[in-house]
Amino acid sequence: MNNKIAKPSTYLNEVKALSDRIVKAQQPIRILDSIKWDDNIKQTFLENKCKKLPDVTAEYYTQRPLGFDPADKKQEFHQIERDLARKLGQLNPLSVIMRRICREYQDVVDMLVARGTPEFSNISQALYGSSQDVFHVGDPSIAELGSMMEGTLSQLVQLDFLSEEPKTINAKDAVAILNERIEKVFPGGGLRAMISDGIVSDAAAGTDYVKLRADAMFNMRDIRVLEVHEIWVHLGTTLNGMSQPYCTFLGKGPPSSTVTQEGLAVLMEILTFSSTPNRLMRLINRVRAITLIEQGADFMDIFAFFRAKGLDDEECYTLTSRVFRGSSANGMPFTKDLTYIKGFVLTYNFMRLAVHKGRPDRIPLLFCGKTMIEDMKVLFDLVEEGTVQAPVFLPPQFSDMMGLSAWMSFSRFMTSLNFRQLEQDYANIL
Repeated sequence: MNNKIAKPSTYLNEVKALSDRIVKAQQPIRILDSIKWDDNIKQTFLENKCKKLPDVTAEYYTQRPLGFDPADKKQEFHQIERDLARKLGQLNPLSVIMRRICREYQDVVDMLVARGTPEFSNISQALYGSSQDVFHVGDPSIAELGSMMEGTLSQLVQLDFLSEEPKTINAKDAVAILNERIEKVFPGGGLRAMISDGIVSDAAAGTDYVKLRADAMFNMRDIRVLEVHEIWVHLGTTLNGMSQPYCTFLGKGPPSSTVTQEGLAVLMEILTFSSTPNRLMRLINRVRAITLIEQGADFMDIFAFFRAKGLDDEECYTLTSRVFRGSSANGMPFTKDLTYIKGFVLTYNFMRLAVHKGRPDRIPLLFCGKTMIEDMKVLFDLVEEGTVQAPVFLPPQFSDMMGLSAWMSFSRFMTSLNFRQLEQDYANIL
């Protein structure tokens, strides 16, 4: 029985007004656009036979305007933060969340101002994490998890029967297939797939679209991964966030929500059996690259790391520039790519603990919008009182919690088993 007291309309109107101000204030901030490297950097590197560091310094980024005045933007978020405390209160749960988001966007502004300097990566680590971070006291670090997974995946990717099918679908045809699937999942929702020349990865999700790189090639499994990763999770949570009647900020994700977003997306790939050892290896390689850079590797070292994986020069450049964007070619990394594995572990642990504690009803709230795991208890209360709307769209695996709850109910027991002892006990079987 719901014993929560509904909030008065004046309070809800105040929440919406302040939330809308956050949404408007963040609009001109485009992190990835602000830190990407121009194509001429790539061409020069390839023309130099991949033997000379790309000429990317702090001066290089001054040619890429931010599209806003940093001081004014920080002041705008500071004022919203102050108004949140004045109008909602210092300890009000929504006020705490929204003020934290305001401070985070101020950190984003500082990070973009610091492009090409050591401070850029320092703030990146604060926002997205470092490879040396641990999940819990006494647990392996993200770097150690990457090394552990690399050992297992290295064996799997060499097996012929686990090799991926050829990529024969061009971006134009892939867009057509994805648009058909988007229409089935979100009929009349105005969401779409489109081609773009300006992205580093094969695909990226925006507010109401999924962009595919014009020269990328795909197979049907790739398209399935894009469907569950980009459409079900990224577009789905955006749609849920934008449909919020009061907490409209849930439609726009600050960097800290990237951990939950990418963790959910990777988890969805695995729950739907869409992922592959090669796909996971690519994610782990990014973790390994960031780890090496934090240990002192430069652009040429990471390029050689990817080349040793059997990749061609263009792909090696793309992957290497991805973890150096925003920095210099011999600087520290942009650590966003840690969020895929970091987010998967944190999200999976949240889900299995929710089932263990008899609270699987908390799990779908991950899809309310661009959420953070640490806000789940508050979000549950906000949904009960009507301040936050429960997710309109949920993937099939989350709309019926019976199967997921049954699966997760064994999780604690299975993870408590001694894996080394299992290896010895099963030695004569495998």
